[in-house]
Amino acid sequence: MSDLRIFSVRESRHRIHNPLTEGQLAGLGVALELPAGARVLDLACGSGELLSTWARDHRITGLGVDLNPDFVCDARARAAELGVGDLVRFVEADASGYVVDEPVDVAACVGATWIGGGVPGTIDLLRRSLAPGGLLLVGEPYWRTVPTTPEALAACGVRSADDYLTLPDLLASFGALGYDVVEMVCATEESWDRYMTPQWLTMRRWADAHPDDELHDEVRRLLATEPQQYAAGARTHFGWGVFALIAR
Repeated sequence: MSDLRIFSVRESRHRIHNPLTEGQLAGLGVALELPAGARVLDLACGSGELLSTWARDHRITGLGVDLNPDFVCDARARAAELGVGDLVRFVEADASGYVVDEPVDVAACVGATWIGGGVPGTIDLLRRSLAPGGLLLVGEPYWRTVPTTPEALAACGVRSADDYLTLPDLLASFGALGYDVVEMVCATEESWDRYMTPQWLTMRRWADAHPDDELHDEVRRLLATEPQQYAAGARTHFGWGVFALIAR
């Protein structure tokens, strides 16, 4: 639960919990040419921005699943704010192993492939909820520059460069699993900055307001170490993308 609270604290001002801008998310929805009434499942949906904005812009219907009660509450509020509460709904549940009874047109896991133990397992999980000919959306980091020193690996929060693939190798891995890549949107340094750096101001204000909270010391530790770690790690070495896949 403390891990969930950390995310709730640091990303409380975020509507998108990945290094993706509002414009990139909207552009992806346009590029996919989603018809009105398309059914979308979003596992580990965070605050539900994908479902709610695409329901507003394209009149899709959808279900979002997330384990974090704060994010689910925010998602329901966002759907109400945009007037799409009749089109999308959100449930607080563990997305790992979550399969819907009625197949959907789009099954997504954008940035949380831990729910399936990695990319192959997550694709297999999403496939179980997908109608024939449907579309998968998978968000995943990749190496933009592969770290080669122990210091760089530590800054990236990994033990080995084998933990992730380069973009060409990641795209090839989708093909090896039997899928065509039909669209992708990738993070930029600016979108990484817009995702990461606002968290530091949020954490500082929270720490100042909650000196006696059990998470205070951990938040202070993150504030003291994360900016330098981010500059040396994710900002230098990591790419990140959302990939649209259709089975061959």
